[in-house]
Amino acid sequence: MATDLTIELDDRPGELARLGDVLGKSGVNIAGFCAVTRGGGVAEVHLLVEDAAPAFEALQGAGIAITEEQEVIVHAVDDRPGALGEVAHRLGEAAVNITTAYLATSTRLVLAADNLANARDALD
Repeated sequence: MATDLTIELDDRPGELARLGDVLGKSGVNIAGFCAVTRGGGVAEVHLLVEDAAPAFEALQGAGIAITEEQEVIVHAVDDRPGALGEVAHRLGEAAVNITTAYLATSTRLVLAADNLANARDALD
């Protein structure tokens, strides 16, 4: 099961490096991520991992709190203009609201939605 972990980091130099070091030293592969500053000195980071347990252990050991954990769809997309629109249209036509979206390694789209079962059906 692909899992998206949401964490908050201080918005300052070196924090993303610290995150990479913590997970790397624990053998956790980051299959995708998105990081956005929210203001107020906080950055929100989404991490795509295949096995959440070792990531939880590594992050908690480093004092990095996980604010949310959610199952996500990881959908292969072509690296070409219009690919995102095609996927989003299929989900919209199925009345699925996308709540999180970002790209992962190997041109894969990571999607969280209000109804994962409907999203999976729309993408099959």
